Amino acid sequence: MRGTRAALLLRVVQRPRVIVSLPNATEAAAIAAWLRADGFEPVPRSTAQAAANETLLPHALLIADVSHRRLLMESRGRNPVTPTILIGNAATASHGDTFGAQTMYLSRPIDRAMLMCFVAMAILDERPVRRSIRKPVASFEAVANGVPSRIVDVSAEGLRIEMSREWHTALPPYFTVRVPRVGVAVTVQRMWTQTPSTRRSSIWYGGALSNNRASIHQAWRAFVDTVPLVGAKESIVNP
Repeated sequence: MRGTRAALLLRVVQRPRVIVSLPNATEAAAIAAWLRADGFEPVPRSTAQAAANETLLPHALLIADVSHRRLLMESRGRNPVTPTILIGNAATASHGDTFGAQTMYLSRPIDRAMLMCFVAMAILDERPVRRSIRKPVASFEAVANGVPSRIVDVSAEGLRIEMSREWHTALPPYFTVRVPRVGVAVTVQRMWTQTPSTRRSSIWYGGALSNNRASIHQAWRAFVDTVPLVGAKESIVNP
């Protein structure tokens, strides 16, 4: 009995703490209920200052309205690697240098399944799934969900792409990446987002291959094996 009780207490202590900074009390209460039902410890706060005070304590994730810019700046200073989910207009939120690495954008109206998928991805940011060497590649054009992009690096399990912020488009949790030059197209699960330190006009997306047929996995691995590295002489055949 004591062992069971101790296990339950340990489970409670280990519940990931999520700060919810939203001015709408009804919206904040609904999101807090969803988080609580999925095993998180929500900390709803209606003002940016109250939420900023909470960031002094350890937390796994920050969910905030895009209008709470002051909170985000303070939180970034204390916890630069803590992931953030911004609720509101993605184009407005992604404009400027206030929002950097580890940030996702979710537009209203908020869907529970989509929000919890974003939460899962944010928590997984610190648990990489890549098991093979990542290869930086020469400039390679790709298309992510119909938007022009560029492949930055690849591995057998995934890739990193770069997109211009001018498109004002946040990729969904699952998206398709096509490499027209070699005829490869894969379904990718978004694992993280980041703003390159040298190019604030761009955004990086890191993803893991997901829900692809065996033949597509094979074609991707052939592409990874033959794609030229940065600085290498190009020599690639259709996989």
